[in-house]
Amino acid sequence: MRNKVIIILSLLLMAIIGFFGHDWVTHTNNNQAKIQNSRMAPIIFIPGSSATINRFDNLLSKLNNPKSTHSILKVQVNTDGKLVYSGHIRANDEQPFIVIGFQNNRDGYDNIKKQYRWLNTAMTDLQERYHFRNFQAIGHSNGGLIWTGFLENYYSSDNFNMTTLMTLGTPYNFSEVTLARRTVMLTDYINKSKNLPKGLSVYSIAGTEDYTDDGIVPVQSVIAGKYIFQKHVKAYTQITVSGSDAQHSSLPENSEVVSLIQEYLLTKTDNTGRPTP
Repeated sequence: MRNKVIIILSLLLMAIIGFFGHDWVTHTNNNQAKIQNSRMAPIIFIPGSSATINRFDNLLSKLNNPKSTHSILKVQVNTDGKLVYSGHIRANDEQPFIVIGFQNNRDGYDNIKKQYRWLNTAMTDLQERYHFRNFQAIGHSNGGLIWTGFLENYYSSDNFNMTTLMTLGTPYNFSEVTLARRTVMLTDYINKSKNLPKGLSVYSIAGTEDYTDDGIVPVQSVIAGKYIFQKHVKAYTQITVSGSDAQHSSLPENSEVVSLIQEYLLTKTDNTGRPTP
């Protein structure tokens, strides 16, 4: 009698597992099909330390115009991993703007490591919600460091296809003014550069007032990014902008930077504002 009960319970358990397992497989296959067939390819922005999800508001206003209006979605990642969404993505918008920020937005290498782990949490949730695979990215200041850490430690080409990364005033060697002295962070990034996606195009933008720094980040610290990306990605381009609006905090609104984003990242549109092939 006891053996019969065990057999019946075992069969019942197998049936339950089979039912939920089939449901999970079906959901996963449907989700993957949506991702592979998606035409959405957002541009995802990450601000620097101490900045909030509103950091790029002026830049996004400049990039949006009557003929090319991109939806704006903002995501704040709290320290407990909870995601707070605001804004929305309009139906059929193939290139929305997504801004990801962090409740803990402090500076420092240890904190940056936490932030690119939180970025992975946000990216996983965004893909589950919006079913995109392709995307481009922009990082201002430490935002570029967070993207780089994500690419080297969490990014998988099985899940995503990141085609372009543009960094603005990113201090790859923190405050060092010479490339002869490498920080622990720069060394770590160089050592893991083999994990970078091979098809990635990188544009590293440095701002300068006097060809020494942008008021905060030394130009040589920005240039140090070449040791991370060169020979490991499809293309690496270093660009320096100068002038009164090339200060570190002004870089995202710099007219030349806006033009570079429009040229290298924004989808070309026809006279009705629809993306062209």
